Amino acid sequence: MKESFWDIALQLWASMGGAATTALRVVVIVVAAWVLIAVLQRAIRAFRVRIAGRFDDRESVKRAETLGRVVRYVAAVVVTLVAGMLVLAEIGISVTPILGAAGVVGLAVGFGAQSLVKDYFTGFFILLENQIRVGDVVKLGAHAGLVEMVTLRHVQLRDYDGNVHFVPNGEISTVVNMSRGYAQAVMDVGVAYRENTDAVVKVMREAGAELRADPAFALRILGDLDVAGVDRWDDSAVIIRCRFKCAPLEQWSVRREYLRRLKMAFDAQGIEIPYPHVTVYAGEGKQGQAPALPLRLLRKAAD
Repeated sequence: MKESFWDIALQLWASMGGAATTALRVVVIVVAAWVLIAVLQRAIRAFRVRIAGRFDDRESVKRAETLGRVVRYVAAVVVTLVAGMLVLAEIGISVTPILGAAGVVGLAVGFGAQSLVKDYFTGFFILLENQIRVGDVVKLGAHAGLVEMVTLRHVQLRDYDGNVHFVPNGEISTVVNMSRGYAQAVMDVGVAYRENTDAVVKVMREAGAELRADPAFALRILGDLDVAGVDRWDDSAVIIRCRFKCAPLEQWSVRREYLRRLKMAFDAQGIEIPYPHVTVYAGEGKQGQAPALPLRLLRKAAD
């Protein structure tokens, strides 16, 4: 029996109504995803601005901005992926094979770019925990220098010779920050064995007090000279260890100036700063004395 015109029209209307409903659902999903991304990014930006407003230094503000960009990007990617899967489900495409293929591709990419992923994850936590800031002097494994840039991918250092080192974040296992809070200018002072160590320590303290009283170094030094005492006996010297508590990044200038002044103080007091030497003994018996073997240089008279 042939279908009437009205039956065909009703079937077309039903099919068109189903397509219209599907299209409407897809539009709603896309619009909802767009609105959600906009709301999330605005909320993250407002939270970042509020956090950055509590910081005084520019580098902390830059760190907050970097972390805010990362969080906004991750939020946009997650919402977009979820919306895409919902759209595919609405138009009748099964997402299970797509998810399986995406998992295989993601696994292959993960194996191929695992070092890059590790760099980004490590860089994110370095920024989040504020381990390294621009202007710090740090040691990252075998590399050390002034931090010029910190990104999610790498840390840029410039050493004393002016060489620039790019250290991938994934290779950073330990961070030695030499400019956080305060620093210690540690000095090992060697004097001859014949010197009275108490007298030497007195001269060292006097030189330290003179340095701290200097207006050029008063703000760089945070405390009096701390003398630990005799640290060890070397082959030709007695080593006395001391240190100054200094402002960050000032330990090297304080150390150099103190050693310069201490050299002049030792010269004025006649305190010997030894150099490596060898003493030769004559080799007498166990019970006898063993004075140093005298040597005399004789020159042959010219003919």
